[in-house]
This record gives sequence, structure tokens and C-alpha cells, in this order.
Amino acid sequence: MNIKNHQHKATQIAELISDELIIKKAEDGLDVLGNLYYQGFDKIIIHQQNITPDFFDLKNGMAGEILQKFSNYRVRLAIVGDFSAYTSKSIKDFIWESNKIGHIYFLTYLSTALDKLSGH
Repeated sequence: MNIKNHQHKATQIAELISDELIIKKAEDGLDVLGNLYYQGFDKIIIHQQNITPDFFDLKNGMAGEILQKFSNYRVRLAIVGDFSAYTSKSIKDFIWESNKIGHIYFLTYLSTALDKLSGH
């Protein structure tokens, strides 16, 4: 995993780059959060392809556990990808609500993620 540091509108944002899954279980998400938080990042971009599909099955609680920690530490997160494959009403509502609140974003484009994370 590599960390690409974006300076966008005077905001420092970490983008995680990898050809492999970065988050396979809840503990991996917490490790990413802790590692980047202690490196001084409070805005992070992770690509959907680097997160296990289990994350998007809300019944197992993984997404809630990980995203609650990001909220507790006041670290803003954008997950960038194509979420159209997730058709359940619960995940669609979860994504919509997250985007509305504005602490955790599910976005299609990296450029949009950089704008959203640097806007606050």
C-alpha cells in the first residue's frame, strides 16, 4: 500500500493506493485509521476496490464499526468507486445518508472526493 499525499485547496488528504485489498476485516480499517491519523492525516480517500465486498453487507456490522471509529476520531473519509452493483435498499439508504451528513462520502470520482474533503 502506498499513500499519495494530495495538497488540495490548502488541505492535506491521504489517498491509499494498492493493487490488493487493504480492508479485509474491521481491524484492518482501524489499523488504517490509526496509522494515518498518527501521520497527521484527518482526511482519507480509499478506493472501493481496496475494500472487501463484505463491508457493503450491512448485516455483518463491519461498515458501521469502521465508520464509527472514523467519526469518533473526526477523520473524514471518502470511498471512491462504482456503487451501482449494490442494489439493496439498506445500502443505498446508508450511502445516501452518509453523503448527506458529510463526514463519510461514497463518491464516483477522485476529483469529487478531493473537493468534498477539502471543502470543510
